[in-house]
Amino acid sequence: MVGVRAGGARRGAGSVVTAAAPAPAPAPAPAREDPAARGARAERFVARAATATAALTAAGALGGLLRDQIIATLFGADGATDAFLVSWTVPEVAATLLIEEAMALVLVPAFACALATGGRGAVRALVAATFPRLLCGLAVACAVFVAGAPLLVRALAPGLADPALAVDCTRLTAVTLLTFGMAGYLSAALRAHRSFLPPAAIYLAYNTGIVATALLLHRQWGMRAAAAGVALGGLLMVLVQLPFFVRRLRGADDGAAPGRGAARVAGLTGFAVIAPVALFALARQAQVFVERALASGLPPGAISHLNFAQKVAQLPMVLAMMICTVTLPLVARAVADGDLARARERVERDVVLAGVVALLGGAYVVAYAPQIIALLFERGAFDAEATAATASVMRVYALGLLGHTLTGALIRPFFSAGRPTWFPVAAMAPGLLVTAAGGLALVGPFGAPGIAAANAAGISVTALLLLRGLARRTIPVDAPLLLGRLARLGAAALAAAAAGWGAGALTGGGPQAALALGCPLVPAAFLAAALALRVPEAGLLVAAARRRIRRHLHRFRRPGGNVPGNHETSPMSDPPPRNRTPSEG
Repeated sequence: MVGVRAGGARRGAGSVVTAAAPAPAPAPAPAREDPAARGARAERFVARAATATAALTAAGALGGLLRDQIIATLFGADGATDAFLVSWTVPEVAATLLIEEAMALVLVPAFACALATGGRGAVRALVAATFPRLLCGLAVACAVFVAGAPLLVRALAPGLADPALAVDCTRLTAVTLLTFGMAGYLSAALRAHRSFLPPAAIYLAYNTGIVATALLLHRQWGMRAAAAGVALGGLLMVLVQLPFFVRRLRGADDGAAPGRGAARVAGLTGFAVIAPVALFALARQAQVFVERALASGLPPGAISHLNFAQKVAQLPMVLAMMICTVTLPLVARAVADGDLARARERVERDVVLAGVVALLGGAYVVAYAPQIIALLFERGAFDAEATAATASVMRVYALGLLGHTLTGALIRPFFSAGRPTWFPVAAMAPGLLVTAAGGLALVGPFGAPGIAAANAAGISVTALLLLRGLARRTIPVDAPLLLGRLARLGAAALAAAAAGWGAGALTGGGPQAALALGCPLVPAAFLAAALALRVPEAGLLVAAARRRIRRHLHRFRRPGGNVPGNHETSPMSDPPPRNRTPSEG
């Protein structure tokens, strides 16, 4: 930003100054934007973008739920579904590496740096240098997976009942290595250009492709129709973003030199940055490999029960992660400004709020698991026996919901700065070991629920290690304080789950009546238990609700009136400094 100095008169050598001729009035300086106003505008932009992103993400999640419903209705939970889910391992890993975590955490900073240092010319240079090589590498990987599908199926699920079907499905889903990579690349570029809606719509397009293909071709192709839908959905991910990406690249140059900052941009896409991100994503996804390998030796349908249970149980985690998505730019800005105290307050607040959402959702899942599964899936080939088996697994999965949420929330501060760090990989290794060892020990006596219990234990270990590591290496959060609050919130969630479970057992009239009763009952029991345990956030929530009720009552008595002095704090604003009391730890 170029500043203008006003009011200064420059005198040259030998100049004559007379009193009779007054100096002309100085030109007014261009108004500078107040930093507070600029920050408020940025927060409003982040809030609007996050709201729109959350809406499209929720639509994609509902599309995924509809997809699972249709697959369960058409094919049930048997050996054929198990074969398809083994092949689905390929797009699951591809999504983690190429869309959600690894590529996004590497390429978004690279594109942002290119825009800041060289404008659109630098972005085009970055695309020319990276996209063709990425495309060639993904095409080779796709060909390798298609050719090696029999070996892959044997390694992932050695005891599978129908390996030939799994091989056919794997060859179809392997196309996602190419399409997901392209979609992730376009998403990173668009997000760096502050274009959030097309990347948020990709899973809606993906699930549309799967559902349409499964409905149209399931009679002719059987389970292979769902695998073909995965391949089509990956292509739709690319097509929904490509016009916006091309439009950004074709924009007029802004006059910046493309060569400026080239070394820094190259460093942001270097192996030292990419390797730890990719290895962490693979290590986290390896939990699914362990589960399916162990479940392949169980009776047919076990992998399906694990899959459906996990998909539904993790919906509260998706909602909780929206909080961290909204506030991540604020944390990054505070760290960049060197304001670690502000960053610490924000991260601590986000962790607790995400924990509240995850634990409340987990309490509802534990209380009403049979009713949820019956309402969503019990139709067609998915019978009552499959409902009972899936519900028992889902209740155990819910025990690890907080660990999954904390892992997703805490990993972002480690990687968002664009600097290489290996601690998250080191934290993931013990958790994966606990999952594998615990699964081997529990799968014999407990079956699929034992595998789910090992998953919950393993991810909880990783979450604890990440919390301690964040406090020591990146942002000095108060780990004992957070653990104390989360422990009390966990106790409140147990009380809420017990209340909902008891009420659900006494409610007749089908799953709809029980689930409708649980919607107000579980949150009310959770809030009452949190107040009894003196959780600070519960008191703040009650106080905010009272203020809102008083404000609406006042407006009802005086139409159009406002309550003076009753200004609400924006959820995007930074929390004020607080004094911690002994009861908070």
